[in-house]
Amino acid sequence: MASTQLKHERASSPIDLVETLATSNDWSYERNSEDELTVTVSGTWSDYHVSVNWRDDLEALHVASAFDCKVPEARLNEIYRLIAQINEQLWIGHFDLWLHEGLLMYRHGLLLNGTVATPRQCEALIHSAIEACERYYQAFQFVVWAGKEAKEALTSTMFETEGRA
Repeated sequence: MASTQLKHERASSPIDLVETLATSNDWSYERNSEDELTVTVSGTWSDYHVSVNWRDDLEALHVASAFDCKVPEARLNEIYRLIAQINEQLWIGHFDLWLHEGLLMYRHGLLLNGTVATPRQCEALIHSAIEACERYYQAFQFVVWAGKEAKEALTSTMFETEGRA
């Protein structure tokens, strides 16, 4: 099917679905263009800036969830070790460090290949990004600010707490 036909057959833009999701969750958002939306989601450890982009040429919905974390040069090697160890554990998506911007970022893409995105797919895409950031945020902080080694920082974040104190 030609991509020009696909544009006309698409019932709504996946970005429209994300905008509806942001509105229903009372997330602040900014619609940067027809194909891009940025949402701010408050997590337990940080506010996450989630950018969702639609690439019509790839028929892909891309999510990038970032949090500010200035990594001192002396900790770069250990952060890269931590990113590699975390990425080995992830089934979908991956973490990156955008050094010049000082951003640690989780990224993932959803290939639609001629199908229409559903609200559940958009919600799952954003949820997986926030969940990954929440799960590993402290490990990044332990490496950057507490001077821990990647393995130790990752081990300390791998247990799940149940109940409340």
